Amino acid sequence: MDSSATDDVADGGAAELVPTAEPRERKKRPRRGPGRARVLTFALSGVDALPVEVQVAAEAGYPGITLVGLPDTAVRESRERIQAAFKRLEAKLNERHFTVNLAPAEVRKEGAGFDLPIALGLLLALKRLRPEALQGIAVAGELSLDGEIHPVRGALALALTSARMGYRGLILPEANRIETAAVGDLPIFAARSLPELVVQLESGTLESVAVERAQVGPASPASSVPDLSLIRGQRLARRALEIAAAGGHNILFIGPPGSGKTLLAQSLPGILPPFADAEALEATLVHSVAGILPPGTACLTRRPFRAPHHTITPAGMVGGGLVPRPGEVSLAHRGVLFLDELPEFRTEVLNLLRQPVEEGHVVLSRLARSVRLPCRFMLVGAMNPCPCGFLGHPRRGCRCTPAQIRRYQGRVSGPLLDRIDLQIQVPAASPREVTAVSGCSVESSLEVRARVIAARALQRARFSGIPALHANAQMSAEHLEPFCPLTPPVRALLQSAMERLSLSARAAHRALRVARTIADLAGAPQIESAHLAEAIAYRGWDREAEEAGG
Repeated sequence: MDSSATDDVADGGAAELVPTAEPRERKKRPRRGPGRARVLTFALSGVDALPVEVQVAAEAGYPGITLVGLPDTAVRESRERIQAAFKRLEAKLNERHFTVNLAPAEVRKEGAGFDLPIALGLLLALKRLRPEALQGIAVAGELSLDGEIHPVRGALALALTSARMGYRGLILPEANRIETAAVGDLPIFAARSLPELVVQLESGTLESVAVERAQVGPASPASSVPDLSLIRGQRLARRALEIAAAGGHNILFIGPPGSGKTLLAQSLPGILPPFADAEALEATLVHSVAGILPPGTACLTRRPFRAPHHTITPAGMVGGGLVPRPGEVSLAHRGVLFLDELPEFRTEVLNLLRQPVEEGHVVLSRLARSVRLPCRFMLVGAMNPCPCGFLGHPRRGCRCTPAQIRRYQGRVSGPLLDRIDLQIQVPAASPREVTAVSGCSVESSLEVRARVIAARALQRARFSGIPALHANAQMSAEHLEPFCPLTPPVRALLQSAMERLSLSARAAHRALRVARTIADLAGAPQIESAHLAEAIAYRGWDREAEEAGG
């Protein structure tokens, strides 16, 4: 120790201690500002895709992911799937707190299709991806725990909305690629796994894939559809089925068990005309949203044929759910809805069919949102005349009481019967008809289909200025006067039939539509008395049912 310094202290002087080294300054770690990210995606509402923005904020706080914006259970569970998939990316989510908002908040978000846009939003917030990599590109896809990207339902609806809103492209799972073939020039980026997609986005090598549009044209009936040549006898029922196919009319078959009612209905798709492009797109869209479009299918080429069991619920028939999904009436859009054993369906289910049959759409209201689903279909029903099925059978006696018959037939309401254009009695085939050898006298489905296509061509030419009309059955009351002009004898016949048979105005209008179809099959320019008389003859069962119901 220095002696002079000691002396100064001893003398009471103020000694100045000079440090021998400069103290080390504490280095301050730069704090990263909160990360922000936005990714475009969609929420399904009916058959429409509503734009949704995934907004992600990464901030200091307890590690975790908070999801807001009305997500359902499947969306909330995306946190676990994303965290497992991120392990393959070596991306850490345990250092920040992420808030994910799905805007607009009032629209309910359903399904696992939000996994991929949320994952990419997190990567953007972590500065792992550049914001311009996803600028103007929408994203949808479900993640597996190992990062694979699984298909989502409604890919066609997402592509249509993306094209309409002018997005630069759409990232979809590889399995959904072909489904978007009907959309025009929208670039589609097919993704197989999250690590592969991230590498492409980081390197700027993301490239759209070319999808060839499926050719939608005349297609031969499927081998699984029964041919009309298998039906022995039943000349009247075969004729009515041809008229129904030619005009898109609803039809009801009434007959004992084994008379061929179900076989007639199942053979209907084999004589229906091929899809027009717009019709095929509409039907494909509904099946895409419902998630039942067959894998690898770009566009439906055959009209749908739906045959629900009679235990179906009202929601299963017309659609339902918190986020409404299409029911059987919508899945049969531009095709056939076949209800076998019609009186066995619940009364409330049958009554729900009135508005869809008449208007071609169904409106479902959920909370503050209403969804409109298309359902322009041909209704085909089959029923026994009584509970045992043998009322009027030539060889077997009916064991039902009059009260049972009235109760059974009364399950199909008059208003629903009024909306069925053709009501055909299908008697039991005779042993001679059943055992007859097939010959050239029995027409095949292809022969009948040729006449149906010719009749539909006349109708397309007739309704060329009205895009909403495709068949005679779709004509409303305002279309009857210009398209179904009546000569004085035909008008007098219609008035007489309404008085004698107590036909309602709706039943009379439907008879006119059927008469117009019969005239088209005959190549006649206008409705003649014979055409109208045949059409009226196909409406006998509703009067018998009314009498049976007391």
